[in-house]
Amino acid sequence: MQYLNDCAIVCALGSGREEVAWRLLEEARSGLRVSDAYSPGRELPVGCVDVALPRVDHLPLPLRSRNNQLALAALAQLRPAAEAAIARYGAARVGVVIGTSTSGVAATEAALAAELADGALPAGFHYGQQEMGSPAELIARELGTGGPAYVHSSACSSSAKALASAARLIRMGLCDAVVTGGVDTLCAFTVAGFSALESVSPAPCNPLGANRKGINLGEGAALFLMSREPAAVALCGWGESSDGHHMSAPDPAGGGARIAMREALRRAGIEPGQIDYINLHGTATVQNDAMESRAVAELFGGDVAVSSTKPFTGHTLGAAGAVEAAFCWLAMQDDNPEGRLPPHLWDGAPDPALPALNVALPGARLGRPLRWALSNSFAFGGSNATLVFGRTA
Repeated sequence: MQYLNDCAIVCALGSGREEVAWRLLEEARSGLRVSDAYSPGRELPVGCVDVALPRVDHLPLPLRSRNNQLALAALAQLRPAAEAAIARYGAARVGVVIGTSTSGVAATEAALAAELADGALPAGFHYGQQEMGSPAELIARELGTGGPAYVHSSACSSSAKALASAARLIRMGLCDAVVTGGVDTLCAFTVAGFSALESVSPAPCNPLGANRKGINLGEGAALFLMSREPAAVALCGWGESSDGHHMSAPDPAGGGARIAMREALRRAGIEPGQIDYINLHGTATVQNDAMESRAVAELFGGDVAVSSTKPFTGHTLGAAGAVEAAFCWLAMQDDNPEGRLPPHLWDGAPDPALPALNVALPGARLGRPLRWALSNSFAFGGSNATLVFGRTA
């Protein structure tokens, strides 16, 4: 069994488990705000991290990026647990597996703007700042680990795949503990890219709604310490598949999504009817919501509670799988005996063309602890990942 011994999170809802859990489960208050910082001349709702981030002056130049600052902010929360694991198992037995899709691209954007203005790249810039492997290298360096350290970069499924890879390292006996999760930061490149696809909503995103107009983008980091040491929550199953349907659009029939969900359930050893709650990928794009709602309805029916939490944080891209895994982890802790569920924020007008799902509105609760949760992450190119979490206590 692969247990999630500790969790760290920084996102638009705040920093740390207590603050994020309160705003998600109690207040049900979105962290989105309107800004044109990443879309000059066009104000958009975005999920910005507003907390002060650690300095990176002590790092080699290639590791100095805002993305790594955000990773360090999350690592500070997880460091005691990670250092205890290193002391227990030895540095060589602790790995690092992270998901990201932007890494330090924002640093390159700023450097190119400076070059246009001044005729030269700034002294503080290094091309290595945008390397995808940078977050894993940073965390391994900071902790002094000697186990495998690498990054998954498969767009929006990146950090869900990172958690699955971490579990495999433990199951194969290559690691006794793994620091795993994801980190992604906002930049103009991704906002422009999704805008070119006409996928960005000018209003707060509205998953499953008849009036949905697309995604809001966000940033965040979530890290876990995973090991065989028993804890309240375990990653019990994972499933991965590839549609091979289109570069950016999902398979409309949801075939790849169903394969990923079925495989996660099979690996967890449970039936669809045992799932208490599904965290939808729920991007609020026309095609994703149509595909996912059909796949979920076919496999689970219309009774299981579901929600998309992207209206709270924006779509954090490579970090989304880990951030939403953290939401499931928070809802499965002992301090939530009534099973309050991560709620679905929308305008309340469902799309009649989609199967009716049991949307968990603010205040929704099971009346008992949340036992089984499933979380979906579906990415460009048909890269699908599903995680199943089980409460073990």
